[in-house]
Amino acid sequence: MRPWIVMLIAIGVLVTGALTADPTYAAGLRLVGWALLVTGLAGYLWLLYTRHGHAIRLRAAGELIRNDTQVAFVTNEAGDIRERNLAARTRFHDPFVDTLGFVLTDIFANPGAVLFRMQSRAQSTGFASEDIVTRAGAVRLTVQRMGEDIFLWRLLEEGERQPAARGGDALTLPMLTAGPSGTILYMNEAFRRLMGGRVKSLDAVFSELPLVSGRRHRVMGVDGPVHCIVAEVQGSGGRREVYLIPGEGEAPDRAGPGWDAIEEMPVPLLKVAVGGEILEANRQARDLLHADMGRDPRLGDLLDGLGRPIAEWLRDAARTTQRTTEPEFLRITNAPSERFVQVALNPAGPEGERHLIIVLKDVTEFKSLEAQFVQSQKMQAIGQLAGGVAHDFNNLLTAISGHCDLLLLRHDQGDPDYSDLVQIHQNANRAASLVGQLLAFSRKQNLRPQHLDLRDTLSDLTHLLNRLVGERITLSLSHDPGLSPIRGDKRQLEQVLMNLVVNARDAMPAGGEIRIWTENFSIADQLERDRATVPPGDYVALHVADAGIGIPPEMRAKIFEPFYTTKESGDGTGLGLSTVYGIVKQTGGYIFVDSEEGKGTTFTLYFPARDDGPEKFTTGALPGPDVAPAEPQVDDDAVVLLVEDEAPVRAFASRALRLRGYTVLEASCAEDALDMLSDAALKVDIFVTDVVMPGKNGPTWVREALGNRPDTRVVFVSGYAEESIAENQTRIPNSVFLPKPFSLTELTTTVRQQLH
Repeated sequence: MRPWIVMLIAIGVLVTGALTADPTYAAGLRLVGWALLVTGLAGYLWLLYTRHGHAIRLRAAGELIRNDTQVAFVTNEAGDIRERNLAARTRFHDPFVDTLGFVLTDIFANPGAVLFRMQSRAQSTGFASEDIVTRAGAVRLTVQRMGEDIFLWRLLEEGERQPAARGGDALTLPMLTAGPSGTILYMNEAFRRLMGGRVKSLDAVFSELPLVSGRRHRVMGVDGPVHCIVAEVQGSGGRREVYLIPGEGEAPDRAGPGWDAIEEMPVPLLKVAVGGEILEANRQARDLLHADMGRDPRLGDLLDGLGRPIAEWLRDAARTTQRTTEPEFLRITNAPSERFVQVALNPAGPEGERHLIIVLKDVTEFKSLEAQFVQSQKMQAIGQLAGGVAHDFNNLLTAISGHCDLLLLRHDQGDPDYSDLVQIHQNANRAASLVGQLLAFSRKQNLRPQHLDLRDTLSDLTHLLNRLVGERITLSLSHDPGLSPIRGDKRQLEQVLMNLVVNARDAMPAGGEIRIWTENFSIADQLERDRATVPPGDYVALHVADAGIGIPPEMRAKIFEPFYTTKESGDGTGLGLSTVYGIVKQTGGYIFVDSEEGKGTTFTLYFPARDDGPEKFTTGALPGPDVAPAEPQVDDDAVVLLVEDEAPVRAFASRALRLRGYTVLEASCAEDALDMLSDAALKVDIFVTDVVMPGKNGPTWVREALGNRPDTRVVFVSGYAEESIAENQTRIPNSVFLPKPFSLTELTTTVRQQLH
């Protein structure tokens, strides 16, 4: 609180105490008032002292640069210019520009990133310097910290330098700047001495291209080939800065001096003994590795992930006859967050003083992208495996549940075998549900989308959810009164809600409250979060929140992976949240999680809002009760051509259709079906065919058959998702899709609907 506000409060308290009739209360108010007044005065004096000291430091910095011939500025931490010398006023004529970033836009583009990087280094080390290549030439920018909030900047442009100090000429190591095509834009004095003059392209300097940072390359110098370690720094616009680091005993004097010259190089470098002791490390390497060189660290203490002892790796590299070894990717152990570096080893030194020069490169972003790619490949492989397994299981379950339906037709409820048949039928349905979960996380399950109001869906599900959470947990629901409808599969969305509520319940073993609420949510600009991008538009948001134990950050990125679970063995399959993720993504929605350990977790789901009114969704058979009728019902004498390569499925489907009075012709493959249809006298009213079969698949042979029988109706059946034939189905008239496993009732109902 500001000191003058404290003093105003103190005066108010003292006045109140003077007007109070109660002596005891008045004395207390006076005591508090005087205490606040003293505190405010002390704060005010301290503020004056601080400002006075800051002003003194600013004046001192201003006096320091007043007669400096270089362009110099004094700024605060925000980059506001507090002082500038005569050289700065002469070079930059606009006195009303009061931030350093705006001033330097006349020199090079986007100076904000450079200023932030340099000021951060100056905050930690006290000083920073960078050489910047511009179209007009090279400039050197330095910054020195002179207090908590005072920075002194100096700018030295190309025209102000001595002939030996143009651009990177102040560097004693050979350095050049090259464009994306290999054209050399700039070469410092040390490099020009090495080459005997200015060279125009990289292929005239190096015998082997492309350059690999950290490896030895042969430089075709004026006095013969020179082997040097190449260190490369990527710049803006595809430009590259290339530095040459000589190995002891190999490069002549004109290639550059020793280790002292690379302290300020913008490339992390280490000099390491064969045993692993770090002999030298430049500033960039110390910052990258978070290394304290005062404790004589070993390389193995700072890096891990090689798969074998690092000391053994160093010894093998030192003994090799090759000039360089393949770089390795290792993890930095001291970093506050997970960071990776590429480590390139280069043996150097005479036989008795063998050591290694190591070039490091931060590859954290590359490793992150690699991990994402590997994860996506793994998920794709699991999804393909799940799809194949589900297809085979769906065929088996179709045969099991189908023949069970046929047996139920011959047994009534008083039969002693009836209860056993019902148990078989129910367990077949449970197995079908598990297969559906496998397909859900791979986003290949069959959905029957329709327009839904989440308020009605939650209302219908409330009774079941209350039974799931138990007596120690309270379930509360609230809705936006004007909630928009969405398009989705009601049964699958109910499964999403049940999985999220069960997880919330398990996160609160001592009880608590699970809150579910919905709201309309509009996104004006695209929302980017957790590597997902939500496009602008209107959405319906569904939130499920608990006050449980929370999810640790290291587990949060894995919770949607299949078979990953934090529950005890036997308590979870690891398919719950992966199923939720698959259903939400296939519905066109997005799911995010916010969690704090010890405070709870909130899952937020976004579904696109639909305001185009109700629609009719008629793809496939409508779900009906799996209760078999007591006796067969004869419909008509239509002819059905049944094409199915799985014999048990074909046997069940054939008997089911015959029981309904249809004449059924069977074929085990597409080729047999086409042979039958070659008889023009054969009358066929409807094709019932599997989609995936050896030889010609279902859509292919049906298109051929419809050439001569264009009015024939078609029912496609498959254990794969409908989307696998969606494109083909749209080109085949009078066709519907029936997913496996299907019951006797579903098969006959679908055929009847197609015929009538």
